[in-house]
Amino acid sequence: MTDAYPQRIVCLTEEPTEVLYALGEEHRIVGISGFTVRPPRARKEKPKVSAFTSAKIGEILALKPDLAIGFSDIQADIARELIKAGVEVWISNHRSVDGILAYIRRLGAMVGAYDKAEAYAQRAEAHLVAVREAAAALPRRPKVYFEEWDEPIITGIRWVAELINLAGGDDIFPELAREPLAKQRILADGTPVIARAPDIILGSWCGKRFRPEKVAARPGWDAIPAVRDGELHEIKSPIILQPGPAALFDGLDAMHQVIARWARRT
Repeated sequence: MTDAYPQRIVCLTEEPTEVLYALGEEHRIVGISGFTVRPPRARKEKPKVSAFTSAKIGEILALKPDLAIGFSDIQADIARELIKAGVEVWISNHRSVDGILAYIRRLGAMVGAYDKAEAYAQRAEAHLVAVREAAAALPRRPKVYFEEWDEPIITGIRWVAELINLAGGDDIFPELAREPLAKQRILADGTPVIARAPDIILGSWCGKRFRPEKVAARPGWDAIPAVRDGELHEIKSPIILQPGPAALFDGLDAMHQVIARWARRT
């Protein structure tokens, strides 16, 4: 019987690749993002045809995809070019933990693997519950500042803030986390961070290494408890800044480990 579901999928971002591999549907993928690191074998098996804000349109079309999957308004221009060339495109725009779970289920349904996607989503939900329960047993909760970029300073997106709270901390910019666009989460300077006095600073500068010594040297930041106590930690961007399974498993675990160490510190 002919498979009625997409056979030649180009993944313009990392999260659809990770989900499809996890569901055992990687045979449908014909092209991936150059930023893909999960699973590691995807980089060896699939041609890399896109970045995040750009793509090799000619190479993508040569792969004769029957579906391209991307994420957010930032990929609108790529999507437009592919649509003009006759390619079916799905651009997801989820920004929350619930959105990631729904994305897993929706993508699974799109490739005829809903049951496997449902089981995978339930495993992620169980992991969230387990970490939340472990966090609830900690003796105290830190105030946490998450920095997504340094110049300009950009605070954490919604799913990051939600995962910080699940991990046992309190995100210090909840009002900014609700803003879907990065430009809406820019701080003019570091004064608001100083004023909110985080106990922990988590950095994940997409595409470059987090430099805690540079953060600590910012004017006035020596007054911040996190800087005073040396609580500046990098969370690797591939496990937290993509709205996919990595954030719900490895990203959440990495933040919880930092928070738990702080909470148990005498």
